[in-house]
Amino acid sequence: MEMTVNGAEWVLYQRDDCHLCDLALAELASARFPDFESVFIDDSDELEDAWGSVVPVLQHVASGDALYWPFTAAALRDFLEVHAG
Repeated sequence: MEMTVNGAEWVLYQRDDCHLCDLALAELASARFPDFESVFIDDSDELEDAWGSVVPVLQHVASGDALYWPFTAAALRDFLEVHAG
């Protein structure tokens, strides 16, 4: 499994024009979450099959663990802590 996606340890799978994705981005900002890669699934059949029914979803690339919407800033901080170091 890849350890990073375009150098990022975290990936937020999302769609264009997605209200829930906008809310997820606001929670990430509120949590002061570190850098992550935004991956838009709209133009990929493979990503659509994998994530289409659950976006937005934040994935830790190295472990494959995912945090599914809805999540809060507190849940994001906990998820980050679990995968620190």
